[in-house]
Formats: sequence, structure tokens, C-alpha cells
Amino acid sequence: MKKRVVVAMSGGVDSSVAAALLRDKGHEVIGITMCFNLPEFKRKKPGCCSLSSIDDARRVAHKLGIKHYVLNMQKELEEYVISDFCSEYIIGKTPNPCIVCNQYIKFGSLLRKSIALGGNFLATGHYARIIKSGGLYYINKAEDLLKDQSYFLYRLGQKELSSVMFPIGGYSKEEIRKLARKFKLPVAEKKESQEICFLPRDDYREFLRERVRRKIKSGFVVDLNGRVLGEHKGIAYYTIGQRQGLGIAAGYPAYILEINREKNSIIIGPKEHAFSREFWVNNLHFAGRPIKKRVALKVKIRYNHKEGEAELIPSKNTIRIKFRKPQFAVTPGQAAVFYTRSRILGGGKIEKVIRIND
Repeated sequence: MKKRVVVAMSGGVDSSVAAALLRDKGHEVIGITMCFNLPEFKRKKPGCCSLSSIDDARRVAHKLGIKHYVLNMQKELEEYVISDFCSEYIIGKTPNPCIVCNQYIKFGSLLRKSIALGGNFLATGHYARIIKSGGLYYINKAEDLLKDQSYFLYRLGQKELSSVMFPIGGYSKEEIRKLARKFKLPVAEKKESQEICFLPRDDYREFLRERVRRKIKSGFVVDLNGRVLGEHKGIAYYTIGQRQGLGIAAGYPAYILEINREKNSIIIGPKEHAFSREFWVNNLHFAGRPIKKRVALKVKIRYNHKEGEAELIPSKNTIRIKFRKPQFAVTPGQAAVFYTRSRILGGGKIEKVIRIND
């Protein structure tokens, strides 16, 4: 049945092919591109929301013969994503802005605007799949596991999933390139961007210096025995597991093991102390029914992490997670996403972490 589908078009090859596939299936397709209009975009290389990307999306829409609109989403980005990004780093956590953006902007504000345009669905170029089972919608991994983006989408609920399409989730990146050439899209050979879209030159430290410099204070770098080894420039500029950029001669390869907000200090030590088997997550979200009993699942603690087998122990508004094998650099602020095979059951934000050598 023919539907009106609004496609979020970034000007990249993935969202462009998503629009082309939907048009070929006979749907009425409307392209929509988000513009954030931040001062940082004027200095950065072409990417998300640059004039060249907006122009690329417009050229693809013209090629496909579909309507195309540009929406200024600066207010939403500032309110939901950038404010969280800065505040998390200030207290020594490492946020994931793509997850926040997906929840509040792409599948929040943009979805609502799509419905206002008369859209039946909002489609994006994400590599993920939506599967309906037992009357509920679930996010599943993409066919191309190397490109899978399901991790970033775990906070979408039933309301959002019932109104969303991921047209390229069943294709590999190579197949998407071939389809782009088949459709003769002007972005068929365009390189993809892996950066966080609002960061100039992909440098989050520079961004924080410009936005919240006055809230960032220097402090001490200490070892596991509490011995002061030097000074850091501010806990916002560091993350768990980091080795480079410490400026400390510890006499061994030193890694950041812990960031102590109360003492404004950074604890470093040997790599073997940076592994954890146990941690807690809060700010929970479940695709369907909440986890209320102890269960064994696989857990992914960052996008480029291969999920590990773990036991989940729920308690009120938190879940205690115990990995079967220790994992490197479990980082507060990042998301822990729960999988059963290729399906996401839920996830939450990493809070308290216990290192195996504590």
C-alpha cells in the first residue's frame, strides 16, 4: 500500500539510497534535511549540516523527483544534545551524543515534524532493522554487522518504532554503493563521515574549551597509591582507558583508570587495572517488557565493542551487570545495550564501575 514517507536526508549515500529505494517501491517520498546553524559549522570541513551537504541532499531529491525541505533544528540540538554533552564531560563522564540525538531529535522532534507534514513514516539511512514479534517492535542488528548501528537506537520505544523505517538495514555497504550507482545518484562516490556532526574538526576538547572553559578546572593526576604524579588540564578532557596525552612519566605504560569528580583528580595505572567485570546502569529503557528477573544476555558497552556474555541483576531502577569475562575500559556515561542474539531488549547508562583489581 502506497505511503507518504518522510526521509531524513543528510546528503550522504546511505540516506540518499534509502530515499531512492522507497520511491522505487511506489511510496510518496519527501526529503527533509536538518540544519543546526551553529557557529562551529562555519569552520569545519564539509559534513553534517554544512552547505555542501544540504546541497547534496537537494541534488539527490531533484534527481529522484521528490520534494525536499530544510529545517533549522538548532534550538533542539542545543537544548537536548549539546547541553547534555557538555554537562556530562564536566563531571568526568563520557557521553554518547548520537544516542541522545536519536532519542530527542531524529526520532523525537523530526518524527513529530514528519507527521505534521502528513507523513505515515519517517525513514533514515541507519544500518539496523525493525522486527515485530509478539505484537511488539524490536530493533535488530543490520545485515551488515560491520556497519550495524543498532547500539545507537536502543532508546526508541514502541511509539517511535511503529512509525519508523530503516530501508537499508538489509543491505551491505558495498550493495548500497552499487545501488547508488544504479540510481545514478550524484553522491554515489561520496566518502562517509564518522565524526560527531557538531564538532569542529572532530575535536571535542576544542568544542568544550569554547563552550564551557570556565567550568573546567585543572587538578592532580595520581597513581593507585594516591601519589601525585602531575597535573591534568581538567577532567572533561579525559576518558577511561585513555593512554595518550597524559604528559606523565609513570615508568610504565599508564592508562586512565578512574576519574574522580569530587576530588577533581585522575587515577592512572597499568592496563591490567583498567578491566572490569561488574558495573551498574541506570536511566533504563526497554524495547518491550522491562527486565525484572535475573537473566543472562549479551551486553555491548560502546559502539566498537564486541558484546560480551553477562548476567543482569535488576533492582528497582538500576541493573547490576556482571560480565563472564573482564572487559576493558567500562566507562561511566556510555550506554550498555542488552542483546539476545541480534535483538535489542533494552539498555541504560553506565554509572558505577568496579575494577577487577580494586
